[in-house]
Amino acid sequence: MSAPLLEMQGVVKEFPGVRALDGVDLDVAAGEVHCLLGQNGAGKSTLIKVLAGAHQPDAGHITWEGEPVTLPTPTAAMRHGIATIYQELDLADGLTVAENIYLGHEQSRLGFTQRSRMHEAARQLMRRLGHPEIPVTREVGELSSAGKQLVSMARALSHDTRLIIMDEPSAVLAHDEVDNLFRIIGDLTAAGVAVVYISHRMEEIRRIGDRVTVLKDGRTVARGLPARTTPTSELVSLMTGRTVEYVFPPRPQSPDRKERPALLEVEGISRPGEFHDVSFTVGAGEIVGLAGLVGSGRSEILETVYGARRPASGHISVAGSVLRPGSITAAVRAGIGLAPEERKSQALFLHSSIAHNVSMSSLRRFARAGFLDSRSELAATTEAVRSLDLRPPDPTRPVRTLSGGNQQKAVVARWLLKDCRLLLLDEPTRGVDVGARAELYTLIRRLADSGVGVLLVSSEVPEVLGLADRVLVLREGRVVREAAALDLDESKVLDLVMEGSSA
Repeated sequence: MSAPLLEMQGVVKEFPGVRALDGVDLDVAAGEVHCLLGQNGAGKSTLIKVLAGAHQPDAGHITWEGEPVTLPTPTAAMRHGIATIYQELDLADGLTVAENIYLGHEQSRLGFTQRSRMHEAARQLMRRLGHPEIPVTREVGELSSAGKQLVSMARALSHDTRLIIMDEPSAVLAHDEVDNLFRIIGDLTAAGVAVVYISHRMEEIRRIGDRVTVLKDGRTVARGLPARTTPTSELVSLMTGRTVEYVFPPRPQSPDRKERPALLEVEGISRPGEFHDVSFTVGAGEIVGLAGLVGSGRSEILETVYGARRPASGHISVAGSVLRPGSITAAVRAGIGLAPEERKSQALFLHSSIAHNVSMSSLRRFARAGFLDSRSELAATTEAVRSLDLRPPDPTRPVRTLSGGNQQKAVVARWLLKDCRLLLLDEPTRGVDVGARAELYTLIRRLADSGVGVLLVSSEVPEVLGLADRVLVLREGRVVREAAALDLDESKVLDLVMEGSSA
């Protein structure tokens, strides 16, 4: 192994109320694939944003080719040869392939863009990546997920790139597309380019990685382990020995599953490229958790149950009645409510009041001769807000002024006002502080105790195991294990989602 191209020592990054990085160490050599492992919340995303120049560290040192360096902006990182390909690709769908590749550093002369020169340079990059068939004049929005990722890689290579950071690059790729990705990575490292590769998939790490660094709770707990020979059990143990505390309400003495009336029945639903032949039930008063990695189909299953996606096969029933597929209206009428992962962009009107956000699914209830009865709306939403201990308990307040935990309560209050009997929760505590988490956990358990069925998705395995009565473990769109939460532990779940064993 050659001398490090990049070294990070004792890097600290704090945000209000949380220390995301607490003394991280990392070294990457030219021409190696260095894999970065860690659960959600371990600090991986913050670390790569520090390297990309998007975040500034509060303490610690970064050296590049042996010299101290600061990366105050993404442009500065690019000038040093550091390029980042994020999991959520930051491409402009309305621009062409060539325009995306050279966005921000267009080929120009005397202030005028030289399109023919830019197109030819883009074609050379696509040939280098093994895909000369992709027209550089085509709009990126027309490409497949794999095609878009190739454009992101070409954009990274359009600079004098020495280090490429790849965040879960295979999450949206089919098997043959992963093979092509690995071929490209092999060509890059053979030319001396270093790659930081972030993935939860152990078979990929074994196949492509040289060394592994493991993060946990913002700290480096293992550095430079051999990727091909370090046992999976050791890596899982390093990832799960956490210090974050989860305070869950006690599980009640619940009836046997056979005695619990089935509220939701999902039978053999599939959507090509997302999930396949998924079946499960949720009983009245039961919390069922879906555990799996990003890209395993968790959120897509929730959205299909809610009617936002139409299954290609199979059917969904609520209280014995089959739902019309792909119909949100039918799902809501059947008593299904969804609290989506991105509540600010998908669930809330941030500049409207709490009352309007809570009542929006129940407006017919407050209609009088075609007009909204604001007085009855305010009375009902005030009661809903108080029942959930939403703070401050002022329904006229703009919802944007609330904390993350109280915004989530506002979304839940909407469905309680609608007399929801099945609540779908996608990452319910994302962006919520520790104290508010405990309140949300208590609220979710209280809803289940009142007879509401809950289908829960969370990237945090302890959260799924601590809240759910029963857990379905997903890998690449298939259920690989179904068990009572008490029969699983964090290591078992990680083994299942990383290795895919169904034992």
